[in-house]
Amino acid sequence: MFILDDLLLSPLLWIFREINEAVQQEKAGEAEAVTRSLSELYMKLDTGAITEEEFVAAETQLLDRLDAIRERDEGLAEEGEPDEEDEDEEDN
Repeated sequence: MFILDDLLLSPLLWIFREINEAVQQEKAGEAEAVTRSLSELYMKLDTGAITEEEFVAAETQLLDRLDAIRERDEGLAEEGEPDEEDEDEEDN
């Protein structure tokens, strides 16, 4: 019975691992894309392609998005860390 369970669950576990890896790569790529957009925005301002007002509005949106990405990533990292209370309970 356990061999049959292993045969049925192995492909599912592999699929879940692949999905998780793809999500992690996408999250990393999202921050890089925002940073690239900021660089392009600065170049547009330097070349006169956009006005100062357009630059400020777009920069604010991109920086807010980058902050949200970083906060989300920090929140996920904190969820994975045990609390001090949890560590104390484990010691007892």
